[in-house]
Amino acid sequence: MSFASLGLDQNILDQVKKLDYSTPTPIQLAAIPAVLSNQDIMAGAQTGTGKTAAFALPLLHRILQTKASHHTDNIQVLVLTPTRELAQQVHASFIKYSANLPIQSVVAYGGASINVQLDALKQGCDVLVATPGRLLELMMKNLIDLNHLQTLVLDEADRMLDMGFIIDIQRILKKLPETRQTLFFSATFNDEIFALSKALLKDPQLIEVNHRNTAAAQVEQIVYAVDQQQKRALLSFLIGSKNWQQVLIFTRTKQGADELAKEMAKDGIATQAIHGDKSQGARDRVLADFKAGKVRALVATDVAARGIDIEQLHYVVNHELPYNAEDYIHRIGRTGRAGTSGLAVSLVAEKEQYLLAEIEKLVGEQFVPQWLPGFEPNINHAPSQQKREPSKKALRAKALGLSSPKKGHRRR
Repeated sequence: MSFASLGLDQNILDQVKKLDYSTPTPIQLAAIPAVLSNQDIMAGAQTGTGKTAAFALPLLHRILQTKASHHTDNIQVLVLTPTRELAQQVHASFIKYSANLPIQSVVAYGGASINVQLDALKQGCDVLVATPGRLLELMMKNLIDLNHLQTLVLDEADRMLDMGFIIDIQRILKKLPETRQTLFFSATFNDEIFALSKALLKDPQLIEVNHRNTAAAQVEQIVYAVDQQQKRALLSFLIGSKNWQQVLIFTRTKQGADELAKEMAKDGIATQAIHGDKSQGARDRVLADFKAGKVRALVATDVAARGIDIEQLHYVVNHELPYNAEDYIHRIGRTGRAGTSGLAVSLVAEKEQYLLAEIEKLVGEQFVPQWLPGFEPNINHAPSQQKREPSKKALRAKALGLSSPKKGHRRR
């Protein structure tokens, strides 16, 4: 099936052709007709499967139709994203898909001048891509009019909840028109996501193009068992001996990202860190250098890595496993994008075995840890009884009116 068969405007089809988009992906085939028919949808799709185009293309089509009949310059589409990087990425996609069309897109996020963003809004805005915090600031200061909004998109809705945005989202929703289309896009579904969908969506169409909470099939996943103090040495050895280029590495904390980048640089590997404490300008420069190949390894926290979209990124490393198993899927989803192959490596210390078990439970797969000669873990110490640190799930559940989820329970 071709894009032409989906009923999109010819101008959009011409642009899609220029971008060498030949055949719609499964999420695009399922979502585009639903969006065009003004349905609310709840769509689960792995990162790198073309989900941005799945909602951007039909929404641009509808904007063109509205402009042709009403000649309006009001904001018709609002896309909420959890991070600045993802907001920039989604905004760039709208710009790319609407090239040479009378459609204006604006991006608004914190950490950047609000005056510049206001100037862009004053030039006209049909599509606004924003992070919740900056959007609330614009709304509370009466600097933006959303009374004519037709569609709300929550991109990476699971991350919205994970980062504690539920209260901000609820405040935003009170200011939006009740009659609107609402679209949920998420790589993972859990109880909190379903609870939020019931509160926001009206008779939604559930779209799942893959088995729920799974990683992309083309991503090879390898687990190395290694002592915590040996992780950095093993990581540098893997990158150097295997000649890996453009390696994205995940840590749990900002301090850990900085420390790891510093030590890897001492090993002779050009490494930089990216996280929320760095200015937007610094984050943009580091990311540009990484994409250009000037930086060989990029150490990131989960928040900062959202929005990193490099089609040819082949290597992702979990220097530390995430506390939330769903984050594992998002992490390794940075590779294997657009149908390409990828490798996801996890360095797992003995005290992280409980985190690995939760990931295995979520993805329905059991990993067999490997030992690399010279970096074998010490098995002569007593096993630790590490307990899971408190997560944000209870707070999110409370905000959504749910009871705390039972240990080990996940919606399937």
